[in-house]
Amino acid sequence: MIDNNSIKKKPELLAPAGNLEKLKTAINFGADAVYLGGNKFNLRSAADNFTCEELKEGIEFAHSRGKKVHTTLNIIPHDEDLIGIDEYLSELYNIGVDAVLIADPGVISIAREVVPNLEIHLSTQANLLNYKSALFWHKIGVKRVVAAREMSLKDLKKLKKELPCTCDVEAFVHGSMCMAYSGKCYLSNYLTGRDANRGQCAQPCRYKYNLYEEKQLGEDIEVREKSKSIYIMNSKDLCMIQHIPELIGAGINSFKIEGRMKSTFYVASVVKAYRQAIDSYFENKDKYVFDEKWMECLNKPSHRPYTTGFYFNEDKRQHYASSSYIRNYDIVGVVRKYNNETQLAIIEQRNKVYNGDIVEILAPKGENKIVKIEDMKNKNGEVIESAPSAKMIFTIKCNEKLKENDIIIKAK
Repeated sequence: MIDNNSIKKKPELLAPAGNLEKLKTAINFGADAVYLGGNKFNLRSAADNFTCEELKEGIEFAHSRGKKVHTTLNIIPHDEDLIGIDEYLSELYNIGVDAVLIADPGVISIAREVVPNLEIHLSTQANLLNYKSALFWHKIGVKRVVAAREMSLKDLKKLKKELPCTCDVEAFVHGSMCMAYSGKCYLSNYLTGRDANRGQCAQPCRYKYNLYEEKQLGEDIEVREKSKSIYIMNSKDLCMIQHIPELIGAGINSFKIEGRMKSTFYVASVVKAYRQAIDSYFENKDKYVFDEKWMECLNKPSHRPYTTGFYFNEDKRQHYASSSYIRNYDIVGVVRKYNNETQLAIIEQRNKVYNGDIVEILAPKGENKIVKIEDMKNKNGEVIESAPSAKMIFTIKCNEKLKENDIIIKAK
């Protein structure tokens, strides 16, 4: 049973923002806050990340809508990595970042000295697993702790119970999981020279491996039958959409979605599903019922098979058959403008789409609309049969009322 008396307010829905478009998408589709990486000191060096000007625009967009922006400085730094952190922290503070995510105590000490009024969140890279550690970090200035993925729901309840109300708890509820302990992985560094803990992970855990047992006579015997290799370290994706009441009952302050490297389509779909589920719970509470349409929404963008991770001590978190994603749908365009009188929609292409294709419209609210691509023309008004070029502008006739930034998807 969930103790509704312990619920004071809705948890924050925190979404990834790999670039400016994804930031705007996350907020338009219902995120309360986004987290992102600037161009320095974060663990997603391969992401688009944000320039200072893009970050300013993103913060202005978020703040004008009452939303927040958290920035990551979560590398595990060597001495040379510390150069410039103080100037960067000052820059972030001056442009209005709401919080910084940090894993290293040295970087926290710099932040406390340089920008004492900037809110600090402890990154999951710090491996927080118990309330004593959380109390330690809180006493030295951390406002929020991001729990390690290895914590169970029972652990999180205990953590929240032991912490003062001045310390928030954030926990991952959806997205990719790492096979290494709280993301502390050295495989990439060992095999490729790319340091995962400094933002350059090559994801060798997703490779296919053969497993052998060494014998005394010097002959290695393959452990798996029929000489089949295996994705022994490939983890499933976390999905807790079916357990919103339990998460809220545990007192978690912020529900975090993984995926700064994921697509705009992924961000929109996942944020929309969790937004609807959270809102439905608070609107209904005792009469709350899980809606299968939320899972349908999560199954459409690219993902691996789902698991509840460590929340319920599930023992089947690995997916051995393949490291490939399940790709049921593709994003094919984004609505840039719609004229209610002429029923003309201006679309920016994302993947090749043909005149006559049946597509779905993914909007922030309501169920997806099914429409047919008709009367397709290029930006010069010339009739075309397809939109093959990346980000090309084209128009269609559509009697369904569309809105700017609606996303057009198509089944594969």
